[in-house]
Amino acid sequence: MVINEMKLKIRDLIQGYKEDDATNRVVAWGGKLDVRPEYQREFVYDDDKRNAVINTVLNGFPLNIMYFVDRQDGTYEVLDGQQRIISICRYACNGFSVRIPNAAGKFDTVNFPNLFQQNRDNFLNYELTVYVCQGTDKEKLDWFQVINIAGAVLTKQEIRNALYHGSWLTDAKSAFSRRNCAAYRNYGKYMKGDYIRQDYLETVFSWKASAEGFRGKDAVVEFMQAHRYDADANDLWAYFEAVFDWVKHVFGSAPDKAMQGVAWGLLYNKHRHDN
Repeated sequence: MVINEMKLKIRDLIQGYKEDDATNRVVAWGGKLDVRPEYQREFVYDDDKRNAVINTVLNGFPLNIMYFVDRQDGTYEVLDGQQRIISICRYACNGFSVRIPNAAGKFDTVNFPNLFQQNRDNFLNYELTVYVCQGTDKEKLDWFQVINIAGAVLTKQEIRNALYHGSWLTDAKSAFSRRNCAAYRNYGKYMKGDYIRQDYLETVFSWKASAEGFRGKDAVVEFMQAHRYDADANDLWAYFEAVFDWVKHVFGSAPDKAMQGVAWGLLYNKHRHDN
């Protein structure tokens, strides 16, 4: 693993900033920075955390180190720092306002265009400290786990996503872990957990892994390895819908709340051919 330190001004970071709702991808730094690689979760900062980032920069206080991966093709991906980067870029693009202390001891709610010119310049010239790494997928995954210990604890599925990302996983995440995804809209009443934090995705992986004969504590990993290079996750979604077609046929379309979170897929795998 090779790690180098660099400084990145916010005025350079925000160049070409774009959030693509269709693909769920986010880019910045003139298109060179993949802010949300496949293994990253969606934006989860609440207003207080988001505003704290902006006030830290406006006051010139040090912001925690960010971590990028050098892809060796002139582009980079964010390993840690997505939430801070999106907060900064959205503010600079006039996406929201923050409460700033004023001389009277109160607060003004100010968006970026309404800052004093000197404050705007200071914001744009603020230098982010970034550690840039080069290494294997295994080294990247190990580092990803280590640097996230101090933040929101990663789920097992978020860690797996870091190693097995690709078009298949991207498609699966669109159906099972994107905000207001189809799995949540159509079948959330049957499911338990935080789908944004990959709970639905891990659940359907475990069900389908069992259906395909994968067993033991590494069943989900082995399942992901087997399908990593699939073009899409259509087969996974078809399986998921088949599970709930069977559930509705057997149990009715309005399940009791106490039945939420039942291992429906495992029941389907075992009993779908029962008379």
